[in-house]
Amino acid sequence: MKKKLMSVLLAGTMVASLAACGESAAETTTSDNTAAETQAEAPAETQAEAPAADAAAPASDAAASQEPVRLLNGKPEIDAQLQDLAAKYQEETGNVLTVETIGGDTNASDELKKMYQADNMPDIFVIEANQAATWDGMLADLAGEDWTNKTGFELVNDTMGTIGFPYTVEATALGYNADILAAAGVDPSTLTSPAAWQAACETLDSKKDELGITAVFGWCAEPANLGWSSGTHVFAQYLDAGLKADDTTYIDMLNDGGKIDEARMKSFAEFVGMMNKYSDPALLVDGTYDNQVAGFKEGKYVFITQGNWCVTSPDDVSFECGFAPYAFEDGINTIIAGPPSYWVAYSDGNVDGAKAFFNWCAGDSAQKILVEDAGLVSPFDDCQYEAVNPFYKSMNSYITAGNYSGWHTMLKKDGLQNVTCQVFADYAKGSLDADSFTSTMAQVIAGYYAQ
Repeated sequence: MKKKLMSVLLAGTMVASLAACGESAAETTTSDNTAAETQAEAPAETQAEAPAADAAAPASDAAASQEPVRLLNGKPEIDAQLQDLAAKYQEETGNVLTVETIGGDTNASDELKKMYQADNMPDIFVIEANQAATWDGMLADLAGEDWTNKTGFELVNDTMGTIGFPYTVEATALGYNADILAAAGVDPSTLTSPAAWQAACETLDSKKDELGITAVFGWCAEPANLGWSSGTHVFAQYLDAGLKADDTTYIDMLNDGGKIDEARMKSFAEFVGMMNKYSDPALLVDGTYDNQVAGFKEGKYVFITQGNWCVTSPDDVSFECGFAPYAFEDGINTIIAGPPSYWVAYSDGNVDGAKAFFNWCAGDSAQKILVEDAGLVSPFDDCQYEAVNPFYKSMNSYITAGNYSGWHTMLKKDGLQNVTCQVFADYAKGSLDADSFTSTMAQVIAGYYAQ
């Protein structure tokens, strides 16, 4: 990936998201394993002989810290790989990293609030850029650490300094099964207009039995457990689809008292209405993230409303994956790409230990695990590993062509997704049409910003 990928992504690190990632999927579970407990189960490559000391040792002055560091992981899909990362970290440095994973449909922000109230904060946790103010005065300034010299994607706050460690670059659009599209004679590169999408949906729907699919879209608007997805990632397309990465037109309107462009929202609503029509009814209003992702992996759905985090390994699927844009207006040809969220260090926690881990994590052995095993896309310009993520090829083609938009959805007023997601749900249930979706969305957003 290297600098070619990094130089074309969002300027200034104002992008972020907890992605499906942070508030993602599956049944609620918690994993709390130290490196020592998991090292015996780590893959062979993570137990290989440690590199020379100068390559393995963290660059921070805090590298000798032996106090355990607690990391709260909001991406249950990479829990095993982070446990391997912890084992490798202890092997190379002697330091202990405890990874605690929030599983399933648990909201990471809500869980952090509970931990704070219980005086049980982890040393490292994940935030979105627009959540920085929530933790004002409680995050360590990471400026001057060696890892900051290897990326342009650290999160910098005007008052708190360098507060965010970027652990991955992510993309979201409509993920697709390329094999099914090829079998149906649909060229995904042509899906850059509402008319092209409508024609493709009609073709795919008419061939469901022949193609062995349940529905064209794997889209779930269930608000209680997947509101983070509809209210963040799908809503993001209204804000940014078709725009250049530094174009903040619609997020600026949104943050100016909750204003929307009603014509654009109406076009977006009509596209979502098409998704509703051609989705699996069982999934649409009452599904889960696990149902959605499993259906896509099994070939039941041609498209999925998630990002590259939903399929991380080539072993997960037997088909080629790609991204298609939410082309609700003619000519839209972008995906959303950039650092979705950041690891931060709690200022009252083990800051020295967190800094030591971050410096090590930007190094070769950690990047190998995160990229090759966890399927993440590295934000560091000296990373020598190519992502194995099945969406990477398509993702990179958009990025290198400059056809990517920003993660500006993460700069909306914090918590907005908790109310907009209900509008998506009502639309999916049929109680709204495109016009009333547009007017209701305008009303709900304005009301939220007025609070």
